[in-house]
Amino acid sequence: MAAQRLLPVLRSPSADAAVDRTRQLLDAGCRVVELTTSTPDWDRALARLVAEGRGLIGVGTLSTGEQAARAVEAGAAFLVTPFPAPQVREVATASGVTLVEGGYTPGEIAEAAGRGPAKVFPAHVGGPRFLSSLRAVLPGAVLIPTGGISVDEASAYLEAGAWAVGIGSGLPDEPAALARLFTATG
Repeated sequence: MAAQRLLPVLRSPSADAAVDRTRQLLDAGCRVVELTTSTPDWDRALARLVAEGRGLIGVGTLSTGEQAARAVEAGAAFLVTPFPAPQVREVATASGVTLVEGGYTPGEIAEAAGRGPAKVFPAHVGGPRFLSSLRAVLPGAVLIPTGGISVDEASAYLEAGAWAVGIGSGLPDEPAALARLFTATG
């Protein structure tokens, strides 16, 4: 994820759409994709993609232990929460799957960063300056701002100290444009 710098976060209308879009991203050179539990039948989409053996596919917007267990069972490479989620944390710890736990306040982010990568969400509310302030007090933290960030804004977050940036919308559809995006960030 650090080498890629951009993390596509897919909220798709169906499992088939999630699989198709993930394949497009992987074909364009993307190596890490986050599916979300807001996609209907997300666990089936994940299992199909994991069976193909291409890239690291994780699951985000996890808020319960049951969702986390389904994600692990379907083969998630990593788990992501939008906020502190102790039940998800328990499943991640028990299964050995990497957790990117979310938070927004400095205390939530510091606590999550003490265990591993931390998702700063919703990042657009504070912007790159908020991320810079967090970096000042958490210099060793692995921070992944996500939420309301466009592709064009991603570089400002990277310059502010983001390890990677989650992008939920605005990724190009055209294959050559996608390939340029992941070549430029990879």
